[in-house]
Amino acid sequence: MRRFKKILVANRGEIAVRVMRACRELGLPSVAVFSEADRTALHVRVADEAVAIGPAPSRESYLRVDRVLEAAAETGADAIHPGYGFLAENAAFARACEDAGIAFIGPTSESIEQMGEKTSARRLAVEAGVPVVPGTLEPVAGAAIAREAARIGFPLMLKAAAGGGGKGLRLVAGPGELAAAVERAQGEALSAFGDDRVYLERAIVKARHIEVQVLGDHHGAAVHLFERECSIQRRHQKVVEESPSPFLTPELRAHMGALAVALVKRIGYRNAGTLEFLVGEDREPYFLEMNTRIQVEHPVTEMVTGHDLVQLQIRIAQGEPLPFAQEDLEQRGHAIECRIYAEDPDRGFLPSPGRLLALRAPGGPGLREDSGVYEGFEVPVHYDSMLSKLIAHGATREAAIQRMRRALAEYKILGVRTTLPFVDRVMRHPDFVAGDFDTSFVARLAAEPDRADEELWRIGVAAAAIRLLEDRRAAQHAPQPAEAAGSAWTRAGWRSQLGNRL
Repeated sequence: MRRFKKILVANRGEIAVRVMRACRELGLPSVAVFSEADRTALHVRVADEAVAIGPAPSRESYLRVDRVLEAAAETGADAIHPGYGFLAENAAFARACEDAGIAFIGPTSESIEQMGEKTSARRLAVEAGVPVVPGTLEPVAGAAIAREAARIGFPLMLKAAAGGGGKGLRLVAGPGELAAAVERAQGEALSAFGDDRVYLERAIVKARHIEVQVLGDHHGAAVHLFERECSIQRRHQKVVEESPSPFLTPELRAHMGALAVALVKRIGYRNAGTLEFLVGEDREPYFLEMNTRIQVEHPVTEMVTGHDLVQLQIRIAQGEPLPFAQEDLEQRGHAIECRIYAEDPDRGFLPSPGRLLALRAPGGPGLREDSGVYEGFEVPVHYDSMLSKLIAHGATREAAIQRMRRALAEYKILGVRTTLPFVDRVMRHPDFVAGDFDTSFVARLAAEPDRADEELWRIGVAAAAIRLLEDRRAAQHAPQPAEAAGSAWTRAGWRSQLGNRL
């Protein structure tokens, strides 16, 4: 077992700040790396030290393995936490850290290779007895794509083999859409991952997207920390997450947790990871993929279990055993997370960069805000547009929803457009409140009229009608101008002018 001296955080934004806070609570100094665009970013201010690593484009800064390692050597950091995104699931980066004698706070490079490649992960899941969505276990190309599509049947999902984050992912409803979908998916995958290989899966209709948080240590122990419901998605990107899932029964929850642990133990996985499943209307779970890193939505698990996942990541990387067994873990209450983006919901969620002229975060019991910005910060155009994550915890799901509504009403951001109105609309939708939704929820919501806007319109019309009636009553009792008294023509003109003003 070793004790780290200093941890470099190879990321930016809210996750970098989150990791640095965990380091501080463990008494460990932290190092920030930053691009030219992030010179005044919050994670740079929070860290104990900061090192510039290149220009604004991520490929010239945050994705430069050599510059990140040079920053670690320069500052004497003996461990690197990758956060999520950027280099977090890059096996070559993990291997470079291992070769340099720097601890990578995550799984081994071998585990990242095994589980990061989606078709490899599916094969390992089958070997561990974990059911997978029917499809191909290897990438397919050329004429084989059409043959396999006919065998699997439509609708189907076309996926990038090296994919993640919704990139290189297409729903194909029928044979006529296949060729165009392949071209788009391969082009997007090549641009995002440098790898245009794709594979096919049957599309599960009315599916729930449910993931299981796992931890494994260096001593052979592994546990799951229950599930997160992630079905509220926009273009395959999660926007609202919660735990527990309102869809799972206690029996299904235990079954899915056991499946996740079986796969983790099968591959000797260490550190934090997440297994993603699709669950159909028949409540049959199918393994999708594994994320070999901390997840954006990890706070909801922390809120319901009471365990700090980032601190556990660091402790596991130091060689410490897991501090609990499966039977020691339980879910307490209910937690919901809303992701807040600098995007305009009224314009197709277009990014809305700019200066935050005013920022007031909500507070009070049961709330947590994980943020990477501050008032006066210039939101850059170069990176993901997420500003913060808002998490509400309550004794029940209903209490958590009510707390989230209150928090969203308190949250004020001026200077950029945000998704605050959109997630508030989700929190008030009767289907969400009832727990009756699936991965198509956001698409259906976009097609519905905004009930809040309709109500405001009705209130506005009613108010205008009342004002008009009051003005007309006042006009009937108002004295007429003296010059109008002697002429019917001038009296008519006066009434006409008064009517125009009404």
